[in-house]
Amino acid sequence: MSKTIFYHAGCPVCISAEHDIINLVGSENVEIVNIGLDRSRIQEAEKAGVESVPALRTPNGNILHINFGASMADVKG
Repeated sequence: MSKTIFYHAGCPVCISAEHDIINLVGSENVEIVNIGLDRSRIQEAEKAGVESVPALRTPNGNILHINFGASMADVKG
């Protein structure tokens, strides 16, 4: 089973959600990916089904969109 991935773009909504996710599941159980800083991961996120950030990719591949912060089109600029 793969690790949960939390994708975000670094905005205040995303940072707040990042802290909540880490508090809920523990930093050892989630990979944090700031696609605002690591733009090479945008295509990966889109391929997984991420339509907006912040979003979680669960170990079984489900995408959970959390508290709309920005669309992927906005992130890509």
